Amino acid sequence: MSETDAMLELIDVTKAYDAPYADEAAPVLDGLSLSVAAGESLAVVGPSGSGKSTLLNIIGTLDRPSSGQVLLGGEDLCAMDDEALAALRSRRIGFVFQLHHLLPQCTILENVLLPTLAPPGERSAEELDATARRLLKRVGLSHRLSYRPGELSGGERQRAAVVRALINEPALLLADEPTGSLDRGSADNLGELLVELNGADGLTLIAVTHSIELAGRMGRVLQLRDGRLHEADPQP
Repeated sequence: MSETDAMLELIDVTKAYDAPYADEAAPVLDGLSLSVAAGESLAVVGPSGSGKSTLLNIIGTLDRPSSGQVLLGGEDLCAMDDEALAALRSRRIGFVFQLHHLLPQCTILENVLLPTLAPPGERSAEELDATARRLLKRVGLSHRLSYRPGELSGGERQRAAVVRALINEPALLLADEPTGSLDRGSADNLGELLVELNGADGLTLIAVTHSIELAGRMGRVLQLRDGRLHEADPQP
């Protein structure tokens, strides 16, 4: 992949945390580089503690690298201040986590619309409401608009979390163990949904996962090992 083809680039990224009982900070990511094309689907696998969530947080601007560059659409994210990163994150990046993080007191429709509240965008409330209803219908939740999270199954809550991640029409969707808390059937359904969104909408998808089944649905699989990414085979 050439540099001009890359939607996302990580160049020599290192992330180290303070180690109080060691002479030096221990690097979690160690000179890691990565290029991801627009519309690509990528799984990142590896053992617990290998730095997968740290990597996803740096890509998603929830954390900053100790050194190196992170480029999204050619923009150097490391050169932006926190306010600019928050605005970019709201417009261009969607997140799905292992736990849905839906607000229990809000309906599913209200939960989906929460990311549109700050900062206010260009679309009207009517447009946003119509988009939320369309997406919820697409994932099979049109009959659950007024339900609260506690009234939904685990799979339904995760589908609602996916819709919430998509409401601001991001170009990049980051999923951190999205099927980790689901039973096999719900996990399969969510995996199919993510692949469908990637293929039909051209959404760039990066999923951190322990699931061989989910990794096998992605176009490319990389293993995070010793602070760097290596080509991996998703098959056991």
